[in-house]
Amino acid sequence: MRLIKTLLTILFISLLSFPSWSATLGDLVERDGLYYEKFTDVPYTGKVTGSEQGAFKSGKREGYWVHNDLDGLLFTKGTYENGKEKGAWVYYWDNGQLWQKGEYKKGKKEGTWVYYHKSGQLSSNVNYKNGMKEGAWVSYHENGQLWLKGSHNSSKREGAWVSYHDNGQLSYKGNYKNDKIEGSWTEYHENGQLWLKGNYKNDEREGAWVGYHDNGWGMFKGNYNSGNEEGAWVGYYKDGTVNKKLTGTFKDGVKISD
Repeated sequence: MRLIKTLLTILFISLLSFPSWSATLGDLVERDGLYYEKFTDVPYTGKVTGSEQGAFKSGKREGYWVHNDLDGLLFTKGTYENGKEKGAWVYYWDNGQLWQKGEYKKGKKEGTWVYYHKSGQLSSNVNYKNGMKEGAWVSYHENGQLWLKGSHNSSKREGAWVSYHDNGQLSYKGNYKNDKIEGSWTEYHENGQLWLKGNYKNDEREGAWVGYHDNGWGMFKGNYNSGNEEGAWVGYYKDGTVNKKLTGTFKDGVKISD
């Protein structure tokens, strides 16, 4: 009899420590970053099933987890430690193609992450430090052509950036300072013709600007002050005739005379 009582006690303690049933996330509630079974004040420890499958320890995600989308297709998989993503993680598009992959450190992206278009074509290589974009950034169009090239400092664009159309022609080039455009800026049409040229100051157009249609004819020329048209402006249609709406004298971005 004493042996039976001892075994029952051990079994009871085991059931308390390691629940034998599995919940779903719908059976749990989140409060202050911890998950609880509904109507309880004890942080949940145990497994969950359903679209998200994994385990909790004292209310926090722990160990290997898998997340499927509404159609049952794999969306993401990776490992948690003390409720935060850790190590290698992989994400997928809804067509099954790889979307992104990289490493986490204490819940933040770290090191090189690789992103893909839905077609499977490489999209970008991004470096992270403590969850922030850092250093070189390179992105590609879905046809494989180079799209963007530049650098980040604490997730802010910094220094020279250049962009290309998907036909390989230059799209724009210029400089960023603390994530704002600064200095000379040039943009081009898809056929390679110059489109816009001027300067920025603290992310606003400043000073003399010129614009051109894709056939090479002038589009406009005039001056900006803190991002607003200022002074004498002249505009042209694609055939070279004057565009009266763009031609005249401006003050703080408002046309005040012809």
